[in-house]
Amino acid sequence: MVIPPASPMLITRNLLYTGITRAKKLLVMVGFENVVDYMIQNVEVKKRNTGLDYKMKVIKETK
Repeated sequence: MVIPPASPMLITRNLLYTGITRAKKLLVMVGFENVVDYMIQNVEVKKRNTGLDYKMKVIKETK
């Protein structure tokens, strides 16, 4: 799992948890220890406006 320095909105505890729990047999984390520490402390959950819901509806309508 690559953990690059990034925007605080992107490096959250939820993302770290997801990466760790999806590993089946082995997890290798590559990054800075201070970024991982920040992720552990960053419990903020922001609403992400990806537009995915809209895009899925448009795809469904075109089929």
